[in-house]
Amino acid sequence: MSSNPDSASPSACLTVSIVSHGHGQQVQALVKQVLADPMVARLVLTLNIAETLSLPDDDRLRLLQNKTPMGFGANHNRAYQHCETAYYCVLNPDIVLYDDTFARLLYTLTQEKAAVAGPLVLSPTGQQEDSWRRFPTAWTLFLKAMGRDTTFMGRVGCESPVYPDWVAGMCMLFDATYYSAVQGFDERFFLYYEDVDICARLWQKKLLVVASPEARLIHAAQRASRRQWKHMKWHAKSMATYLLRYSFRIPSTKNKKTNTKPKGL
Repeated sequence: MSSNPDSASPSACLTVSIVSHGHGQQVQALVKQVLADPMVARLVLTLNIAETLSLPDDDRLRLLQNKTPMGFGANHNRAYQHCETAYYCVLNPDIVLYDDTFARLLYTLTQEKAAVAGPLVLSPTGQQEDSWRRFPTAWTLFLKAMGRDTTFMGRVGCESPVYPDWVAGMCMLFDATYYSAVQGFDERFFLYYEDVDICARLWQKKLLVVASPEARLIHAAQRASRRQWKHMKWHAKSMATYLLRYSFRIPSTKNKKTNTKPKGL
């Protein structure tokens, strides 16, 4: 039975945070898409490095310019200071939305009474991205390095919500109350694993993480950590910080709902 997002989509209930790292025309197009959605009460656009953009003249748009680059969590936490709405969405700059992405994501978040919801993320060729996962361990990370990924959660059914351990930071829709309750992202993670960590801390407060197969978007993933030494170092450091924080154990998800395990996983 398909969900009805119209019943849970109040107007002007959402603050969106986007951080641009010199994304130029790509982020310009996304800004127009976001502001075209009547659910958006405010869009906070952070320029992490200097760039010149052509942006709409819209009172909902708040532009922040960093003198020096800041990390993922620090940027979105600062943007959250401008949030006066019930819901807060963290969004990557290299995203293309569907017309109903926010509506369907909010519907799942509110129906499931979750703290955060993530959409089905598709590549430009239509393949599912690895945005829904089980918590990593040293063993699963080793298996992944050997070419065997055991934490990825594929699409479960075609309509029903999915309950991963964590959803990727390329798009996370938070109930703002719960974002405040965990004090947002941990800024000690400069880049990578902030999304894993915040979901772990939500689970520790017995709050639900959910994913919506019906809320879709397209992500042109750059995968910089696989090509650039600086990003590889950030990735390795964040991975080590995460594993040490949780003593190489999987954070508790005892209140978690369950899914049928996808074939092949």
